[in-house]
Amino acid sequence: MLKPVKIVLSLLPYSIILEKASKIYIAGHRGMVGSAILRKLQKEGYSNLILRTSSELDLRNQQAVTDFFAIEKPEYVFLAAAKVGGILANNMYKADFLYENLAIQMNVIHQAYVNGVKKLMFLGSSCIYPKLAPQPLKEEYLLTGLLEPTNEPYAIAKIAGIKMCEAYREQYGCNFISVMPTNLYGYNDNYHPQNSHVLPALIRKFHEAKINFSSEVIILGTGSPKREFLFSDDLANACFFLMQNYDEAGFINIGTGHDITIKELALLIQKVVGFEGELVFDTSQPDGTPRKLMDVSKLNSKGWKYQVELEQGIRLVYEDFKNNYA
Repeated sequence: MLKPVKIVLSLLPYSIILEKASKIYIAGHRGMVGSAILRKLQKEGYSNLILRTSSELDLRNQQAVTDFFAIEKPEYVFLAAAKVGGILANNMYKADFLYENLAIQMNVIHQAYVNGVKKLMFLGSSCIYPKLAPQPLKEEYLLTGLLEPTNEPYAIAKIAGIKMCEAYREQYGCNFISVMPTNLYGYNDNYHPQNSHVLPALIRKFHEAKINFSSEVIILGTGSPKREFLFSDDLANACFFLMQNYDEAGFINIGTGHDITIKELALLIQKVVGFEGELVFDTSQPDGTPRKLMDVSKLNSKGWKYQVELEQGIRLVYEDFKNNYA
């Protein structure tokens, strides 16, 4: 049971400057998102970085997280650690996705408050929005309709993280902000045949079909849903920018503002990989949400916009896949 804590209200917003000597904790630094944030901070000259692998620090363990924060006392936190996966994984491991993400968020956010962290950034996901929300997705559409059933547990956990940051901000004056990235891809992605997201899953499928001289590649679903994709290093640049320039209570979308159909994505990856066979769509498999295009006007108005175009990014990650995973 958590002990009662003293309520201390402070004035918001804060003026944040990340000094080069600032003590910064990146939760989930070996994942695709966390590793991109790590590369960005190192590129910018930050070296006082606190890093722990999941085997060194189990963020689901309340006592372990309590002890870690009490000893390390980070000044800033990027909360990029999460249990993630595609439609198949979300459907198979609903309890795991709900429990593990809630536990990670609860432990890290609360200990950031207890130990006086100057600023925390919580990274969510575009799946928080209702399945049939108007497009593009504006921040105010949160909780205005039913969620997509295939990723509801993950979405509920991420919504809880947003609300937790807002509650600690309102009750205790914590400078905790939330950002909602669109669909991501990049270095250190997950290429597991069952548990990966659509873009890395297709890269693996087309690559294996090419080297095995297969005549076709099977795509799950109809190919009609539309998705937006952001390169993970672009996300890291946005997170670094927002950590210093965004202090509002509400969360903010991070994306490109452009989307394509899954069929168009498959054709683009087929072109990059060089597979010359046929595409077969397995319409017995679920499509998921029909469309998830982020409204990024709020982000753009702050002065940030993405840089890496989709085909360029796919070529970069395909080379990474061949060198490190194939």
